Amino acid sequence: MLANLITSKTRLRLLVKFFINTANDGYLRGLATEMHENTNAIRKELNNLSDAGFIIRKEQESKVIYKANKLHPFFSLLQQIVRKHIGLDDIIESIVDRIGSINRVFLIGDYAKGIDSGQIEVVIEGDVVDEKYLAQLKPKIETEIRKTITFHITKYYEGNGVLVFQHE
Repeated sequence: MLANLITSKTRLRLLVKFFINTANDGYLRGLATEMHENTNAIRKELNNLSDAGFIIRKEQESKVIYKANKLHPFFSLLQQIVRKHIGLDDIIESIVDRIGSINRVFLIGDYAKGIDSGQIEVVIEGDVVDEKYLAQLKPKIETEIRKTITFHITKYYEGNGVLVFQHE
């Protein structure tokens, strides 16, 4: 859906990289290697996103590091759009209220790093999780978002990841 609006695949991949997890950053050659793109394509899109103010450039040693501009007026909106594009909203809506006592949900793996690989890894932290229902729900969600999902269930999670839900 978002690919129809943003026709540059490189730009879309950069938006995912920087807006799925605000801790993500990158430099030109590293991003080109990670995304299997040539540096000119990456440079062009980094310049476009930087000129629009969506990402910021910061010189660090001999490299220019890019990351999401959290102060941009559209930051929250862009982050929501990227999460919707990946399917995180669908996953959260489907599991939170229906599979038990959930404390927190984390995104880990490729998508937490901003890599649009098609493989989503989710950690569900909770005291009681209905794994049978989750197993039934998984193929439906995968069909809807057209990505593969791996769920990891635990009572407490201390690892790295992007917090996408916290029970209040």
